[in-house]
Amino acid sequence: MTSVDTAVPAVPAVPGSATPLRRPAPRRRGSSRRRVGQIVSGALVALLLVIVVGPLVWMLLGSFKTQTEFLEQPVWALPQQWNFDNYVFAWTQGNFAQYASNSVLTVFPSLLLVLLFGSMAGFALEVLVWKGRGAILITFLAGIMVPTQMILLPLFAAYFRLGLTGTLWPLLITYTATSLPLAVFLMATFFRAVPREIFEAAMLDGAGLIRSFFLVGLPMVRNALFTVGLVQFFMLWNDLLIALTFTNSGSLRTLQVGLLNFTGQFGSVQYGPLFAAICLNVVAILVIYLFLNKQVQKGLTAGAVKG
Repeated sequence: MTSVDTAVPAVPAVPGSATPLRRPAPRRRGSSRRRVGQIVSGALVALLLVIVVGPLVWMLLGSFKTQTEFLEQPVWALPQQWNFDNYVFAWTQGNFAQYASNSVLTVFPSLLLVLLFGSMAGFALEVLVWKGRGAILITFLAGIMVPTQMILLPLFAAYFRLGLTGTLWPLLITYTATSLPLAVFLMATFFRAVPREIFEAAMLDGAGLIRSFFLVGLPMVRNALFTVGLVQFFMLWNDLLIALTFTNSGSLRTLQVGLLNFTGQFGSVQYGPLFAAICLNVVAILVIYLFLNKQVQKGLTAGAVKG
């Protein structure tokens, strides 16, 4: 009985030599290609980090500079003094606290209403069976495509006739209305992935419609709530167009509108306090994102697989 070795091909032996010559191992060529790929990937990641982190570092350094350093020294020059005078100026004389308070009073109640109404509408459109739910879902989907600029003037006229101008109510109502279509569509997608047998079992156990929604449906889509909430939070918190349209006095300005009008005496831009205020805004958003990062990733993964 004979055996054939097929693992490593061998070159025929050289006449007069005792051992046959083996061909070069193909692993070296593969490893060199892998190393080149790793170098290219590392260079691209480093380039992306420079593009993303570079402006943040420049902004942080600028928040410690004086007005004279901004106007007379190079852009990448380090601050001559490291103190928090610009942050104190932004918080006190720059009305940063007032602007942040207005943003909190408009964004968080709107976000709460969007999540509540959006999840309820998504539950009704996907879990419940009734005639016309497909057309209603398409109507919400069409609402996503309506440009915000097109509805601002009619909304301003309506708010003026209702006597709501000069308050924060126009911002709260507009934020809720413009955010609902996307929230309803996303929540309906997440509810579609929940097995119907769970709701049927809850109904057989005596749970009503409200208990099935709050005690069965919402806990199963809690990661989706975090995801939709965080997406909507970034959109509302960074809004400038709607806030600029409906805020007609300095006491009603949100944070983004306040940063746009961050000027000192005679209307000159105070770059140091402005950069300090932007740093405070960015750090607050970054902390919220890092705190909810894991829940958002779970929600996005669930939507990508089951949606």
